[in-house]
Amino acid sequence: MRDTSLVYLLDGQNRILLGRKRRGMGVGKWNGFGGKIEDGETMRQCAVRELREESGIQVRPEDLELMADLYFDQPSDGSWSHGGMVYFARKWAGEPRLSEEMEPRWFSLEELPYDEMWQADRIWLPALLDGKQLRGTILFGPDGDQVIHSLFQEVHLDSAK
Repeated sequence: MRDTSLVYLLDGQNRILLGRKRRGMGVGKWNGFGGKIEDGETMRQCAVRELREESGIQVRPEDLELMADLYFDQPSDGSWSHGGMVYFARKWAGEPRLSEEMEPRWFSLEELPYDEMWQADRIWLPALLDGKQLRGTILFGPDGDQVIHSLFQEVHLDSAK
């Protein structure tokens, strides 16, 4: 699989914007907005494009805060394994709107729907919300959801990625 971007909007009122996946891999799960990088794009350009396509929100590449550099590894299906850059955005233009792929909704940081998110998100997202930057690997079981093992290191990530 091609590498992916993932963007979470934080509104300064203790809320985060998530989207419920309406089609494709992870349907029904709440997640950040993002997807696969296209030829000729930087990862930030990918993040900006995917956020706009999935939510209608416009963000400038320089307003994305790199929070994590992750590798999602599924040994039972190597074609699924991929790298992913996770960004926070605190400045944007527009209002979230329903798209063919995502149903956006604001959540309080104290009441995230972890039971309806990827199992791995429960492991690394709280650390990012605490202001940590991470580099890590998540090893998935054959079902693509169960986390068999994860390893994270707190790092200072290059903001240019």
